[in-house]
Formats: sequence, C-alpha cells, structure tokens
Amino acid sequence: MTEAIINLKIEALPEGVYLATSDDLPGLVVQGRTVAETLEFAQDAARKLVESYIEHGDELPPALKQARSSKIRMKIPVLLR
Repeated sequence: MTEAIINLKIEALPEGVYLATSDDLPGLVVQGRTVAETLEFAQDAARKLVESYIEHGDELPPALKQARSSKIRMKIPVLLR
C-alpha cells in the first residue's frame, strides 16, 4: 500500500461552513461544519476518488503518480529560528 500527501485548500465560507478542494486531485470538493470534519471528509473523498481512478483504469493525476513510484516523497515541517 502506498500513501500520498496531497495539498488541500480549506476556506471558510460566509454560510459558516468550510470548503476543501485540491489542485493535486481534481474533483475533490467537500464541505464540513468544522475544519476537522472537513479534513475527515476530504481524506475519505480522496481515497474514494483514487479507488475510482484505479477501478476504471484512468490515469492518476501527476501528484499521485509520483507516490506510486518506488521513491517516497513527503513534506515535513522544519522549525526556523
């Protein structure tokens, strides 16, 4: 099993909910009542989108193709003083 890290954009909407989208995974659009709920929904939606890509034989988006290679790439936080 391979794990990928995708960039997620979360914005607060005037209606009082949060909207999450990702340029790395087109089609990922979810909303939730809290940031935590929105993140949970986004992770579930991303998994289902990837499963659909694979099940239908569609080419994965570039950000996800890199994750399927034998090299592991990830972003980590580094504290700068």
